[in-house]
Amino acid sequence: MSKRKNPSNNSNVNADFCDFLIELSEYEKNVSRNIHKYNAYKKAASVLAAHHKRIESGEEAKKLNGIGDKISKKIDEFLQTGKLKKLENIHQNEEVQAVNLLTRVSGIGPVKAAQFVRDGLRTIEDLRKNQDKLNHHQNIGLKYFEDFEKSIPRSEIEEIEEILKKNINSIGAEFSVTVCGSYRRGKAYSGDIDVLITHPSVKVSDGKKKRGGEVLKKLINKLNESLITDTISIGATKFMGVCRLSKELPYRRLDIRLIPCEQYYCAVLYFTGSDVFNKSMRAHALEQGFTLNEYSLRPIGITGVPGEPIHITSEEEIFEYINYPYKKPEERN
Repeated sequence: MSKRKNPSNNSNVNADFCDFLIELSEYEKNVSRNIHKYNAYKKAASVLAAHHKRIESGEEAKKLNGIGDKISKKIDEFLQTGKLKKLENIHQNEEVQAVNLLTRVSGIGPVKAAQFVRDGLRTIEDLRKNQDKLNHHQNIGLKYFEDFEKSIPRSEIEEIEEILKKNINSIGAEFSVTVCGSYRRGKAYSGDIDVLITHPSVKVSDGKKKRGGEVLKKLINKLNESLITDTISIGATKFMGVCRLSKELPYRRLDIRLIPCEQYYCAVLYFTGSDVFNKSMRAHALEQGFTLNEYSLRPIGITGVPGEPIHITSEEEIFEYINYPYKKPEERN
């Protein structure tokens, strides 16, 4: 998935709060490696983005689910001074800024970015001068760094979706193709393109990888003629690469996953997101006596051990089983 910052939403009356919370979340993920704080800041930003009214105090923000005392105090500080002392310190720390920059390159995670910074590589130009220190994925991420930073308009993904469906249908009938992520949630812009495909013959079994590998390879060979420009990696069930619609447009990150048919709807739900929505749904499932992830929905027995996966034939069924009000994809932001 894309590492670029989510495109701003002009209808978000709390956008300035969301911006500093997202920046703090990236710091916790990339530098402090504190996943708990990362998740807390991300959730707070999502809650504020969805709130229809401009927040006027930390105390008012605390009334919203997902915003505690520490974040409410940061909101008060920002309202009173127009800035945050913690962010000011982060901005003045050159090592922190370098790590945050390098993690924006596809293929470079926080640990590798910190290692590069320790080795004296702090800028995109530094990476370009030391490409021998980068692996294949990182070199592609560096090659298209500027393009991958650009938002992808919905209309462009619609064209790519049409090409994908045309090519997959030419291989055989009964394929299902779903473009997930923010695109499926109805957003005007996306950071990358995440596609799930399945076929009734691709099942959770010993032969899955062999069958899957043949299908995926055949599809990628066809797309190499019309859409794909670079391959980062390809296995039996997942392709990671780069695509471009025309010479006038930027290069885009493209992931295609081939999902066993029994797992397809759980995967579609998971990869549609948003992250906060997924966490909320998984927590509710546990309360109802189920475990839910990208692979399956399982009932939890009296011993606390999950049972066999439930046969799922639609997204709606997942909501029904766990007694959760159905939300359309565009309502999951």
